Amino acid sequence: MLTLLLIALAVAGLLITMRREAGAGAALLATGIPGLLGLVAGTPVIGVLLLIVAAAIAVAGLPALRRRWLTPRLFALFKKVAPKVSATERTALEAGTVAWDGELFSGRPQWHRLLAYSDAGLTDAEQAFLDVQCARAAGMCNAWDITRERADLPRALWDYLKQEGFFGMIIPEAYGGLGFSAKAQSMVLQKLAVNETLMVTVGVPNSLGPGELLLKYGTEEQKNHYLPRLADGREIPCFGLTGPRAGSDATSLPDTGIVCKQTVNGEEVLGVRLNFEKRWITLAPIATVVGLAFRLFDPDHLLSEEADRGITLALVPRDTAGMEIGRRHAPIGSPFLNGPIKGRDVFVPLSTVIGGEAMIGEGWRMLVECLSIGRCITLPSGATGTARYALGWSGGFTRIRRQFNVPVADMEGVQEPLARMASLAYIARATVYQTANLIDHGEKPAVPSAILKSQLTEFQRVLLGDAMDVHGGKAVTLGPRNYLGIGYSANPVAITVEGANIMTRNLMIFGQGAIRCHPYVLDELAAKDADDAYAFDKAFFGHAGLIFGNAARAFTMGLGLGRAKVPFSEPARTYARDISRLSAGFGLCADAAMASLGSALKKREMLSARLGDVLSNLYLASMTLKHWEAGNRVEGEEALLHYSCRFLLYRAEQALVEIFDNLPNRALGKTLRRIVMPTGRRWHTPHDDLARDIAKRVSTHSALRTYLLENTWDKNDGDQPNPLATYNALLADYDRAEALYRTLNRAYAKGELPETALHPEQRVEAGHKKGLISDEDAQFMRGFEAEVLELLTVDDFAFDALASNKDEVIDHLGQAPSA
Repeated sequence: MLTLLLIALAVAGLLITMRREAGAGAALLATGIPGLLGLVAGTPVIGVLLLIVAAAIAVAGLPALRRRWLTPRLFALFKKVAPKVSATERTALEAGTVAWDGELFSGRPQWHRLLAYSDAGLTDAEQAFLDVQCARAAGMCNAWDITRERADLPRALWDYLKQEGFFGMIIPEAYGGLGFSAKAQSMVLQKLAVNETLMVTVGVPNSLGPGELLLKYGTEEQKNHYLPRLADGREIPCFGLTGPRAGSDATSLPDTGIVCKQTVNGEEVLGVRLNFEKRWITLAPIATVVGLAFRLFDPDHLLSEEADRGITLALVPRDTAGMEIGRRHAPIGSPFLNGPIKGRDVFVPLSTVIGGEAMIGEGWRMLVECLSIGRCITLPSGATGTARYALGWSGGFTRIRRQFNVPVADMEGVQEPLARMASLAYIARATVYQTANLIDHGEKPAVPSAILKSQLTEFQRVLLGDAMDVHGGKAVTLGPRNYLGIGYSANPVAITVEGANIMTRNLMIFGQGAIRCHPYVLDELAAKDADDAYAFDKAFFGHAGLIFGNAARAFTMGLGLGRAKVPFSEPARTYARDISRLSAGFGLCADAAMASLGSALKKREMLSARLGDVLSNLYLASMTLKHWEAGNRVEGEEALLHYSCRFLLYRAEQALVEIFDNLPNRALGKTLRRIVMPTGRRWHTPHDDLARDIAKRVSTHSALRTYLLENTWDKNDGDQPNPLATYNALLADYDRAEALYRTLNRAYAKGELPETALHPEQRVEAGHKKGLISDEDAQFMRGFEAEVLELLTVDDFAFDALASNKDEVIDHLGQAPSA
């Protein structure tokens, strides 16, 4: 009994010490004291064993001892096995800042740091722009007209966008721009996502492009000339990065610039001769100024003794001799202006280099730093806006669409996707808003940008598929009345651009985060590069303490012991505590994967992707809790919080299980499973009761539906019809209509109405004639059913209307097709 007591005392002491990362001294006490007690109390075997453990801890853990013999040997081994980090990789790793993503990587997230990012909301000017200018722009769009009739935005809309400064949202007011916050920029794009071509057209110039690059790196002369012209639309920018052989791997640019001298207008000018071929460049067909990325060489050493000067960025006016520009690509599902740019022996003066001569060779760093912000906002905001519109349309449609005498929204087969759509829209909105808030506080979230881009555009893919399913034939029949189908077909664009999701998930999220966000790995690599054994000792043994700490935290919290302290009340507290538990498990698994696979982990992309999935789901769940904590909480939102957090934590646990099952070292995988999930999985898919509750709320006139759709275009105040506004109006009157439906349907079932009264309109007239409903109710139902029928109606066309070449239309019946 005494032996078991001493072992329990030592284990408990070690677990407490490890959880707190209290250091070798505390661990010595935790094992040494029970060891001495064992010797004194007459249990020498256990006493000696515990003292041996204490001695090992002293030799390995006390700096004065380990630095004499252990550290030099470990350092020599580390220098042999540590992955090599290229210059371009190091630039990417050092770009941006680490915030909440670093907390999750640590395994001991400090929630008060996340909650400390205050939010003042939008300014009055930003909210007014969202309410007025954005509504006006949205109201000028019809997807069919833009996609099939003109393959462009209407001229009046282009003029309005320029006039109202849509292209200058990120440009400070001092240069004539709007000077909007990241939150405002995100919310503008969410509102404009009612039409994907409009959203892309406004989003790209405010994301990765000349405007942002000039703001951060441009010379004063470049800023003063270009920024006012970009802000008011006199200049339309594009940015040429990708090409036939450089897509996701932008560092492999084959486009070149050669430093040379050329006579221009009788004067010798120092400049660059460019040869390039770019494609997939948004706004290129109409751009007046082209931002260009290329590899600069100085073979004649006109600038320096170094011949290869690295990736460099320049601004090239459209009318520069030798540049071919103006042709278009045809992006799937959406005619946003996108095309190729080519140049052969294009000469530009050195003054066109963004930032001047001082920024030569800094192009990759410039791009990575700008992309970390733009990728957090543009596509994630577009995906979030699309999610909210699709949810609003789907909730409305499924309520007014009746089958088997009931709204299809009351059928569980429809309620399941409706609830999932609501959850994805809720998570996306919370994540993109709270991350934008981090940006407004000065953060440059590099790893979260990859999480948001890949995860939220994948949400969009799932959500649009669900929306198509519940709309059925309404959405698969194209025409001016179809508000969903064209956007659905354009979804692959968001999945592919700004870092294809398949690459972002498999390579970037964990691949970048493992070094950038880890508390110690970057310091270890820096110590290796500097050959600094002291710095290595400090980082390595701090890292070792973190590993033991995460193991203890994951194991004890997995058993329900020592729950994390979190500054939330229920129901958020439960989820925050489990995010902390899974964060510790994730940190342990990340270190185990890096230690067991070393540099080979780069090639084990499926494992890297799953580690990234754990981090992504924990990040999304954290942002959802932050948004809940900061929000005003409407009726029904708690159910959506439960559904969303359970969905995300289920996915995080699933990714961990797949890591355990697929680690090459099977013993390691099984050990990690027992440490991280000692009692098995905690989370399962959300309960059906939650799905039923949420689906009803988003398909009726409820506080939750209103909250989820706020700051979308939801009024009939534009040049084009607004189906969302019409659905909202119908749902506001639906209770009255439903009561009348029941009255008329009961009367029909009893034989009180003619058998031929098969349509709702016929039953309304027959019921009115029989006195079953009043004059007022009949008039109400006539208007209500007319609106319903219009929303259920799909378009049809003349036989030859869909053919581009009318001469090739086949006369199948031997007669001319009729209109």
